[in-house]
Parts: sequence; C-alpha cells; structure tokens
Amino acid sequence: MRNIRVLVVDGSPVMCAVLRTELERDPHTSVVGIASTAGAAREAIKALDPDVLTFDLWMPGMDGPGFLAKLMRLRPMPVVVVSARVGRGRTATSVQALALGAYDVFIKPEDGSLPQAYDPLRELVRGAAKTRLLPRDVPAAPAAAPDFAPDGRIVAIGASTGGVDALLAVLSGFPANCPPTVVTQHMPAAFTASFASRLDAHCAADVREATNGAPLKPGRIYLAPGGSRHLEVMGRDRRVCRLREGRPVNGHRPSVDVLFHSLARLGAPALGVILTGMGDDGARGLAAMRAAGARTLGQDEATSLVYGMPRVAHEMGAVEKQLPLSRMTRAVLERCNARSKPSRAA
Repeated sequence: MRNIRVLVVDGSPVMCAVLRTELERDPHTSVVGIASTAGAAREAIKALDPDVLTFDLWMPGMDGPGFLAKLMRLRPMPVVVVSARVGRGRTATSVQALALGAYDVFIKPEDGSLPQAYDPLRELVRGAAKTRLLPRDVPAAPAAAPDFAPDGRIVAIGASTGGVDALLAVLSGFPANCPPTVVTQHMPAAFTASFASRLDAHCAADVREATNGAPLKPGRIYLAPGGSRHLEVMGRDRRVCRLREGRPVNGHRPSVDVLFHSLARLGAPALGVILTGMGDDGARGLAAMRAAGARTLGQDEATSLVYGMPRVAHEMGAVEKQLPLSRMTRAVLERCNARSKPSRAA
C-alpha cells in the first residue's frame, strides 16, 4: 500500500497536533503539512501536492464552503471534512460540503482519549485516497417530458460515498408527479433531515424524511432517516413506508439491502437503482429485485466517485443496465412512464 500524504487544515494548533498524531498511527499515512488559514492552505496545497486534505469548515475568518467550492473547481482533490459536534447550522453546512464534492464528514469525538476514537478518520482518509477525482460540472439531468405519467412503479435508490452529489443530480430532474420514490443514503443521523431539505429545495417533487406508515404517492420522495431503523416498503394495495428497528446490515443502518429486499416482494411494479458507494450494501437486494421481475439500473464506473456498490451489483448480475449519472434520470423516468416505452439507448 502506498504512503498517503495528508494536509491538515484546522484553526486550532491543539487539534492540528492531535490530528497529526492520530493520522500517523496508520503506518501508511504521513501528515506532510498543517495550515491554519485559507491563504496558508492554498500555498500548502500548491507546494506539497497532498493526496488528501482534512478540512475544518468552521475556521475563524474562513468561508469554508466557499473555499471548498473553489478548490473543487480549480484543483479537485479528496477532502475529508473534520467537524466539531454537530449543532445548529453545522448539519446544513456539512451536507453542503458533501454536495460540493467532499468525500465524507468526520465528527470530532467528545472524548478523544478513547483508544478507537480516531479509527473512523483513518479509515475515511484511506478510502478518500483511493477515489478517482471526477469533474465537478456533471451534466444536468434532462427535464421530464410534459406527458410523463407514473405507471404505478415504486422507485428505490441506494447510495453511499459520493451519493449526496449523485442523488442531487438524479432527483433534480424528476418531475412534480414523479414515481413514488424511496431512498437510502448512508449518512449520519444528524444529517438526513438537512439533506432532505436540501433535496426538496432543488427538486420539483416533494422530498421529505420517511416516517413510519407514510403512504407512497406520485410526486413524493422519501429519504431514510439515519439512526436506529431501516426503511422498508410494505403493503401491496396500499404501499407505505415502514421504519423497522434492527441491527446494522452490511455495517449500515439504514441499509440499502434491507430496502431493496422489501421491494423484491413487489416484483415487477418496482425499479431499483444503485449509485456510487463503498462496499457491497444493496447488491444482494438488487439481485433479489431483478430475480423477482423488477427493472434494475446501476451507475457506471466512469461517473462513480467510489465504484464499489455498483461494481459488486453489476458483477453478480443484479444490474440490468449500467449508465453514466447524466443519463440515469431519463432512464428511470422512461421505465416508469405510462405513456412511453424505454428506448434501447436509455
């Protein structure tokens, strides 16, 4: 494994020292520089050319999201946001950072003396170093045709690392009368409400966090809340969301596999989509959906920030068709439109 060169950007000298010590507990990681201001960060990036940036969005005197947006436009690189405990205003900014292209968010532990407190950060840095940088200007999803009419299918979408950006690209092209859609995105519990609000602001459809018993209707998109429950779809004549307590599946709660397996019970009246993400959550559930007669789509390697979940699903035969992100919206809508048939090129 190659050595990972990290630049730490944080306004606290104490935290910089802590991050250096904790990151370098991984023998394959070296902190090559530390910056405490935006100017110092820019110069260090130019001089040191790091593999990964850890970045505190809330440094005094810095417009964190503005800095990140400019960085991703001019010199895209893997960024792990390092945040203090989530509070008012921080959740929305963290979600904004993910939408701008940050790899993930690590929340500083309340008790950093615990032996495993920084294990997740080291894991995120290792994962970020393996990602392929993608152009930030993803082609806009095509608008729906005026004659779109939902055909009764339920759309289920699963995503993980890179999914915030991907879901914004796909769902922003859905019409106001889109197919009933359920989404599981791996995300900390504190962030999902803010992400649902962000999606809602960019989508013609009504986007909200899923609640137990909520009926699935055209024009509504339900996001699985993070925390202790899995999102499922229940019922045949009257389909509703169910939030079920349970242990993590594939290390995740909510799990994409749990959502997809619940849709497999519907058979043909369902469509599954697996987007960018690390690991294999969702692959087996998507395979179950396809075996039951559902349509299935997967994001291709070229446009996936992390080609993990869609790769495993594709390799096991769960994906009917792989597509670039820019074509995913049209493909979903054509397969769910009562007034059209999907083209072979979709």
